[in-house]
Amino acid sequence: MDARLLALAEYAAGALLSVIVAAVVHAVVDPTWDMVLAMLVGSVLGMVLDVLVGVLGPLISTFQVLIIGSLIGMYGGMLFAMRDTMQAASWERVVAVAISFGVAVVATVRLYDRALRGPAPAVGPGA
Repeated sequence: MDARLLALAEYAAGALLSVIVAAVVHAVVDPTWDMVLAMLVGSVLGMVLDVLVGVLGPLISTFQVLIIGSLIGMYGGMLFAMRDTMQAASWERVVAVAISFGVAVVATVRLYDRALRGPAPAVGPGA
């Protein structure tokens, strides 16, 4: 698979998982919940959804799906739940913030991976 296509698939999968986690958490948590309880529930929901979405692993890469997915599931679930206890948010705002969060997590993990490994070697004709 072409590296650019793989990168695009990683960003799309991260954004999709983030939207799924945010939507489920937003549907469950409301401003009447205690924030600590909501953050725990959000984290558990996010991790369960990450495991369920783990079936995408063979399509993209198990590392990308599970590492990035666990960060989005656990931290995204907590952050989305915390936001939902502090303020009412529209579905449009939930989706927009979730997409931004998913893309930011993927970008952060890719940059960290590049810092650890260095740039990928050139492959193909003319390399």
